[in-house]
Amino acid sequence: MGLTELAPGNLWNTMPCHNHERRMEVYFYFNMDDDACVFHMMGQPQETRHIVMHNEQAVISPSWSIHSGVGTKAYTFIWGMVGENQVFDDMDHVAVKDLR
Repeated sequence: MGLTELAPGNLWNTMPCHNHERRMEVYFYFNMDDDACVFHMMGQPQETRHIVMHNEQAVISPSWSIHSGVGTKAYTFIWGMVGENQVFDDMDHVAVKDLR
């Protein structure tokens, strides 16, 4: 579990993106202005989708899904992982050129 707080002027988190074959993650976005949102990207690298997230909303990212986000303004999120291992650097990076 952790907390990520983007500094003013920063919009991206987790790019280049990755997935965790053996763990899933949950994100809870908060401290967002009413006129702000985060485009939370997920899905298989060759077939990504986005979900528009607003203040105090959560999203579950399955183990097979990439995860990344970009906001219209800086934002904060809490993330938590669950799965069969505790090796937090056990991730498969996805090159930006491979995203669709």
